[in-house]
Amino acid sequence: MRTLNITIEIWQKGSLFLAGAPELDFISQGLTFEEAKKNLLEVIKIQFDEMTEMDTLEEYLAECGFIVKGDSIIPQKEIVGFEKSVVMVA
Repeated sequence: MRTLNITIEIWQKGSLFLAGAPELDFISQGLTFEEAKKNLLEVIKIQFDEMTEMDTLEEYLAECGFIVKGDSIIPQKEIVGFEKSVVMVA
């Protein structure tokens, strides 16, 4: 079994929480922070299982910027930081 390190972003929008994995372009939602995160991980698992069955997982990972070598999944880019900032709007 292979492992893949991802970043999970959690946003609150009204009464919902949105969880996203920017490296994979997946998003989910939930009524709580933890539910949104759990739902996102479930979506990723379901999608990866389906792509594995269709033999398209490595192609998808390559489109997302990963190289698959044997049991290793190597990112070609990595989120190394983020910050909140104030921007002037006209």
